[in-house]
Amino acid sequence: MMRGVMNTKAFCAALLATTLLTGAASAAESQSTAHPALWPVAKSQGLVDPQTEAFVDAVLAKLTLEEKIGQMIQADIASIKPEDLKTYPLGSILAGGSSPPLGAPDRSPIGPWVKSVEAFRDAAAQRQGGTQVPLMFGIDSVHGNGNAVGATLFPHNSALGATRDPELIRKIGAATAQETAAAGFDWAFGPTLTVPRDDRWGRAYEGYSEDPEIVRSYAGQMILGLQGAVSPFKGGGGGVIQQGHVAASAKHFLGDGGTHLGKDQGDTQVSEAELIRLHAQGYVPAINAGTMTIMASFNSWNGEKMHGNKSLLTDVLKGRMGFDGFVVGDWNGHGQVAGCTPKSCSKAANAGLDMYMAPDSWKDLYANTLAQAKSGEIPMARIDDAVRRILRVKAKMGLFQQARPVEGKEAVMGSAEHRAIARQAVRESLVLLKNNGVLPVKASANILVAGSGADDIGQQAGGWTLSWQGTGNTKADFPNAQSIYSGLKETVEASGGSATLSVDGSFDKKPDVAIVVFGETPYAEGVGDIKTLEYQPGNKTDLALLKKLKAAGVPVVGVFLSGRPLWVNPEINATDAFVAAWLPGSEGGGIADVLIGDKAGKPRTDFRGKLSFSWPKTAGQFTLNRGDKGYDPQFAYGYGLTYASKVRVGRLSEKPGFTVAADNTSNYFVGGKTPSPFEFRLTPTTAVQIRPVDAGNVQEAGRQLTFSGDTAATAALAADKAFDLSFQANADIDLLVDYRVDAKPTAPVALSIGAGKLDVTPVLEASPLGEWKSLKVSLKCFQAAGTDVTKVTAPFELSTAGKLVVSLQSVKLTTDPAGAVCPGKASQ
Repeated sequence: MMRGVMNTKAFCAALLATTLLTGAASAAESQSTAHPALWPVAKSQGLVDPQTEAFVDAVLAKLTLEEKIGQMIQADIASIKPEDLKTYPLGSILAGGSSPPLGAPDRSPIGPWVKSVEAFRDAAAQRQGGTQVPLMFGIDSVHGNGNAVGATLFPHNSALGATRDPELIRKIGAATAQETAAAGFDWAFGPTLTVPRDDRWGRAYEGYSEDPEIVRSYAGQMILGLQGAVSPFKGGGGGVIQQGHVAASAKHFLGDGGTHLGKDQGDTQVSEAELIRLHAQGYVPAINAGTMTIMASFNSWNGEKMHGNKSLLTDVLKGRMGFDGFVVGDWNGHGQVAGCTPKSCSKAANAGLDMYMAPDSWKDLYANTLAQAKSGEIPMARIDDAVRRILRVKAKMGLFQQARPVEGKEAVMGSAEHRAIARQAVRESLVLLKNNGVLPVKASANILVAGSGADDIGQQAGGWTLSWQGTGNTKADFPNAQSIYSGLKETVEASGGSATLSVDGSFDKKPDVAIVVFGETPYAEGVGDIKTLEYQPGNKTDLALLKKLKAAGVPVVGVFLSGRPLWVNPEINATDAFVAAWLPGSEGGGIADVLIGDKAGKPRTDFRGKLSFSWPKTAGQFTLNRGDKGYDPQFAYGYGLTYASKVRVGRLSEKPGFTVAADNTSNYFVGGKTPSPFEFRLTPTTAVQIRPVDAGNVQEAGRQLTFSGDTAATAALAADKAFDLSFQANADIDLLVDYRVDAKPTAPVALSIGAGKLDVTPVLEASPLGEWKSLKVSLKCFQAAGTDVTKVTAPFELSTAGKLVVSLQSVKLTTDPAGAVCPGKASQ
């Protein structure tokens, strides 16, 4: 029996015992209260030893209460300045998915990142008095260090699950550690050990599999790759950083992949036995491998937020499962605990949270947590335990030593060795769903390469790539990467063949075969949540492309880019071969390695990927997981053809079996249209009028608003009922307005969302007449001005009592914060 896994008899006995428990606790409370005896046993390896504990004792004894509280706070680089650390003794800085280095663009190579880290270190060292404790710098290196230009981008986890290769996972972890450390960061927020059970969830691609067996086999290997083997503390000797590694953070504890209806940050409504069987399995090997940190999850378990669940964070994780590192929160996640706000939450600390992730709330949170410590609301024993754990990790990391042997080494980024590992991962992750005789393609063939994803590295890399959602990227942002088209072209031209790029599938000379690369566009948490598994519901442009080529008599190979299985039966029917390529990352050449044979058409590399997620037969099979009652997939868990397979896939049903109304809360006016449920509303119509105008070189794609100045007037984009933008506000999402001033304002102009009114008069006055401009305003800016983001009906209101003529090209939400401003509050 493997260490840490409870045998069946003991598990059943413990489960029976819990069902017989009686007491005064309410049924609701007991459903979210864990019983440690049920849980598997684990034990942190390498974190506790006499030398380390003696060192921690000595440092802890010197710290003031203010310094202890500071260790428990992590701020985001976009919301703190280096000079703040001369006053506030914080323990950590993170760089969120779209937070830029100091004084540089968000999309920067490692140089500005290293300079930013150095600036914070230097400022912290200038704090007068007290005890110096080194900072930890954390970043979301979830598929390589995707925050730095030039990094190696590995396939996302849903792809890696298909490889069934734990040794490869360890190699990826080690390469990720080096490229993270090279940029100045010493802490990677990964691996994600989620077990996604509903493919509508926008973070499904961060999970290795719907089944815990793969997660369990990968967890320890990724920890060992990122951190190396943690060794005893040596004072002046080397720690994790000195060995070219970084601290890992197994996440998100617990049950993030099991939320009701696949809603991000939602409620995981499962029994304790299911929570253990499905969602806890990866944490046993992660803890046994020595993971230094574990990140608490946004989700609830049966109604109780994980950031405030003491029975899980303390009794189970730190008790039964023997975790000796520290628990860090997620982005303002403590603010979702009942009775808490991002600026104040003693409940989270008392539940077992050791370090708050307080990106923009850190200053108020520091003051409030300090006051709660002084009053005894947070006991001193709890504070000392949290700080001891943080100091222990910092000591083991080697942060108290000066040496940073990998930091600043540009040659590490996108190195040939790392790119070779990534290319191997692409080859091994490809899953062949259908091959009716067209693959492999002869290397001497004349190949047409089509589709939106053919020459788009951003699309093949997906979310968490140079920005949080992976949007806004261009080919120039990927100097050490290869597109799928480029890889195909390089491979066939080396053998006398040819590859021609034609995104729309047009051609002059009929090709021997068309390889069409298409699929999901980048997304991440929240934004990536969907209502149906149907690919391109209602607007099947990629299907039309496939059918056009088939109608021309061209054999078609579909290469599907996605973070999750989707219902693509019509697209599969329109191809002769269909490959699930997932989100392969920077090494598009790995696809050519498998799809292109030799000159005679014999395979050079075979398919070996096997589905780690079941593939749906209908668009409504959201929770399609191996072992479920009534399990009926189109392609089962473990399916994956090879070149030796004799299976021919016949025509699949093209009835989706599920339809859903569009659920739009982010696009208000785009392409000359107001997507449902939004419409323009003018009040009063005698003082403001609207008419179509050309925009973006498209006839009548814009709307011109003319305010007469006769009386106060408002032009709004409004829905028929209120909707909630609290997630978007917390995630630093912005309102983007593409506009053109055609006549300057003669009176103050307010841009509003509900009660939050901002003065945009200076912006409009400074805009050149007749030129299209963009205004990007954070939802938090409106919130600070009075907007109730939980009840938004009109996400855009422009009002003035004077004359103004302004044209709109688009009004929508954007996840890219570059260039965002926060205008002053408008007078009421």
